[in-house]
Amino acid sequence: MDIAQHHIVAVQRICHRIYPFTMHIPIDEARRAQEIIASASRVVCICHRNPDGDAIGSLLGMAHLIEQQYPGKVVVFQCVDPAPATFRFLPGALRIVHDYAYQPGDAAIILDCGEPKLTEMHITHPMLFDGTMPSIEFDHHHRNPMYASVNLVFPDAASTCEIVVAFADTVGWHLSPDIATCLLTGVYTDTGGLLHSNTTSSVYRTVARLLRSGARRQEVVTAVFRTGKMSTLKLWGRVLEKISLTSEGGAISAVTEGDFRASGADYSELTGAIDYVNAVPGMRFSLILSERDGTVKGSLRTLRDDVDVSAMAAKFSGGGHKKAAGFALPGKLKPELRWKVEQTEEEQGRDALR
Repeated sequence: MDIAQHHIVAVQRICHRIYPFTMHIPIDEARRAQEIIASASRVVCICHRNPDGDAIGSLLGMAHLIEQQYPGKVVVFQCVDPAPATFRFLPGALRIVHDYAYQPGDAAIILDCGEPKLTEMHITHPMLFDGTMPSIEFDHHHRNPMYASVNLVFPDAASTCEIVVAFADTVGWHLSPDIATCLLTGVYTDTGGLLHSNTTSSVYRTVARLLRSGARRQEVVTAVFRTGKMSTLKLWGRVLEKISLTSEGGAISAVTEGDFRASGADYSELTGAIDYVNAVPGMRFSLILSERDGTVKGSLRTLRDDVDVSAMAAKFSGGGHKKAAGFALPGKLKPELRWKVEQTEEEQGRDALR
């Protein structure tokens, strides 16, 4: 065992004594990840398109960790889409760029992305996924195909940010208040503010760990859960107005391009509306369909243990978690109305006399 591996083992033992149920990062994998980062001339951190809080939080948290640990190393903050306005309070959110040109010596860190196509870079930048360049992935989606050189994939984790915290503790990297705030954002959003059923005791330990590191909890809560633009509220009103219930036990709603235009909302403002649709009592699952730029996106949720919405999404080449998943299909929404005409008592009486 060399000095670096001995250090990792020692840190793991200390963390286990302090946090006995901390997620276990395999020593060999942690070491390989460190070697990839240390030897890279440039590191590009990537998350999935249309990023949510966990994607943005893990990307920013990891990028800041590398800059802190390796001063002078160039780190690229990459996503094909900008950070939604809700998360622009996070340090580094405005540093995210939307194009990437490969350079020899680059290494990639791909975060919260269950499969390459979700980055929307799998065709334009195949070298990220085909082994041409060294790569590390941090993810918690249980259908992940393990496409990186080092795959730190833990399906039992509630968020990718949890995995980043565990990795940092394993290799002994310091969590600054800014880093902790980014990572807390991902934990909070993927657990619905610690209200979803994926909020395990491990999640609470991770939150406590981040708060001890100076995470600005109230700043996260205010920005994510207590601030709503007028356009967002108008869009969500249209979502709620259109809810219909199916015989299969689903609560379904849909928003068109016209709804986005009428409310003045952009696509990212739909995030969070599904939780209200999912609140209809007695439903097996909830679904929001949204029309955007020639594509229909579906967002699925369930509160039940006997329903797997990721399996439902997989039928449409989508994926996600057992209780939260999504898919995208080319096309547009076509409204369909079903009406039933019932006679009044007066009309029924007239019919009887005929």
